[in-house]
This record gives sequence, C-alpha cells and structure tokens, in this order.
Amino acid sequence: MDKENQNHSVQAVRDHGRGRAAAVTITVCISVFLVLLCISIGSVSISLRDMLSILYGVVSGKGVPDSVPVQTVSIFWNIRMPRVLTAFLVGGALSVSGAIMQAVLQNPLASSYTLGVSSGASLGAAIVIAFQLTIPFLGQFTLPAFGFIMGLGTVLIVLALSSAVDRNLHTQTVILIGMVISLFVNAMMTLVSTFAQEHAQQLLIWTMGSFNAKRWYHVKILFSVSAAGLILTMLFTRALDVMSFGDEQAYSIGVNVKRDKKILLVLAALMTGVSVCFTGTIGFIDLVTPHAVRKIFGARHCLVIPMSFVLGGAFMAVCDMVSRTVAAPVEIPVGAVTALIGAPFFVILFLRGRKQG
Repeated sequence: MDKENQNHSVQAVRDHGRGRAAAVTITVCISVFLVLLCISIGSVSISLRDMLSILYGVVSGKGVPDSVPVQTVSIFWNIRMPRVLTAFLVGGALSVSGAIMQAVLQNPLASSYTLGVSSGASLGAAIVIAFQLTIPFLGQFTLPAFGFIMGLGTVLIVLALSSAVDRNLHTQTVILIGMVISLFVNAMMTLVSTFAQEHAQQLLIWTMGSFNAKRWYHVKILFSVSAAGLILTMLFTRALDVMSFGDEQAYSIGVNVKRDKKILLVLAALMTGVSVCFTGTIGFIDLVTPHAVRKIFGARHCLVIPMSFVLGGAFMAVCDMVSRTVAAPVEIPVGAVTALIGAPFFVILFLRGRKQG
C-alpha cells in the first residue's frame, strides 16, 4: 500500500512537471507570436512572409528578395523591429526588477517606485532637459547616462541609510526609507518642472514613457544589461524563494540576507535604471507581471524570474503597439497604456486572490 502511494506521488510530480513545461512552451510561443504581430502592425502592414524574407536575407547576407519593396525593408529593419525589441527588453527588465523587489521586500506592492529608482532617474533626466546639459564625451547619451546615475544613486542612498538605521537591513526599514527618499525626489522633480515651463511638454513625455525613435544601438545596450541582469538574478533564485517567507526564516537556514538583499536590490535598480533612462518612466508593468506569472507558474523563482521577463516583454510590446496605432498619427504615451490595461488586470487578480483566500 505504501509502495502504491509512493508511485502515485511520483506520477503526480511527473504530471505536474509536464504541465509546467507545457505552460512554459505555450507562453513562449504566444510571446513570440505577439512580438511578430507588433512588428507587423502599423501605418504600413508587413506580412509574415515579408518579415521572414527580410530576416533571412539580412542575417544570412544573401540580400532581400526583389519582391519585397525597399520601403518595407527600411520600415521593418530600421524602425519597427528595433522599436519592438526595445519595448520587449524594457518590459522584461522592469518585470524582473519588480519580481526581485516583491520577493526581497516581502511586499506584493513593491516596485521600482518603492526604492525611488524611477523617481531618481526621472529627476536626473529632468535636470538635463531643463538646464540643457551636455557632457562632451557622452553627447546624445548625456540624458540616459545622467538618468541612470541618479536612479542607481537613489537606491544606494536608500540602502546606506537603511544600514545606518538597521544593521540587519530588515524589510520594513528599507521600505520606509525608500518611500521617504522617493517622496523627497518627487518633490525635487516638481520644483524642476515648475522652473522649466518651456520644457513642460518634453518633461511630460519623459514621465509617461515613449519608444519613439529607438534604434539598434538602444537594443544592443538594453540586451547586454538585461541578459547580464537576468543571468545574475538566476543565481539567487533559491535565496529569493527563502526571503519570500521572511528574514528570520532565511537567516535560520544560513542565507546571508543582508548581503543578498544588497546585491539583488542593486541588480533590480540596474535593470530599472537602464530601462528608464532610455524610455522614460513606465509604471505598472513591474507590479502586475510578477503577480500574473505567480498565478500561472507558482511561486518558485527559478520559473518566476525568466517567465516574468518573457511575459513582461510581450506585454510591453503590445502596449507600445496600442500606443502608436490606436490614435494614429497621434502617439499615446506608453505609460498611460500600461496603466489603463494594467490597473483593471491588477484589480481582477487582487479580487480573485481575496475570493480564493
């Protein structure tokens, strides 16, 4: 009888594993389809056949067939594809950042805003825009570089103050200090905006996010940072699993909570800072996506982290497609679209969770 029960348990685990594998495969396939759909849809529609022909011709070096119009090739390769890939990478990086913060801070509402990363990056960008600053050796990268430095600097200040107040770096301390610093930085942002009325429109676009005019060098930088951040985060999935249950539980099984928290929060800040400095502040995606992933794949971070990247990237690409097509030729800020789609979705998840509870 015991052997029979053991066999049933083993079979149940195998079935569960197959179900997870099927869910991952389906999710990846749907995400790839959505990315291709986003590349296809726009002021000029591009068929799947033309897209594959252009990709094969460019990658293989054999050239694009004459049957594909030159204008279509230019729109696909120089405009549409780098924009959609940038949106995918930013969405993935922000979602992974949100998943890290929710686990480390043991707070389902934690996000880049909690530690002031987005606020710091926005303040840095606002200073560059308002005072027309240009660093000679950075050139056009002055704004993203300044935004990234300010965003990362903000989270380092939060961690330094939290360590000074609480040597064990408890979650409540980090959240409280983060909220205070974030409010202070937002107040500074308001002051800068008040004294730079002539740049109000540019500042508004920045605070709502946009993927307009993104090129391949944006994709290369974002891919490098996102890939490095994702790989490094995967090394800490066990620590993330344990920290989700509380600091005391993590300490009791030998996890160096203080060290791992600092590393993970800096990784989250790095991915958020680089994303925000190129595209502006985009909210909600880092809050909603990890919740959706946990509902589908469970709470183990060996799945939550990579699937947050995949789902978050696909969701951001779709939001960008909506922002540039729904009111064309006017482009809606993508941050507004993520909030309009994400807010009802988050409410549904929250209410469903309460009902199950």
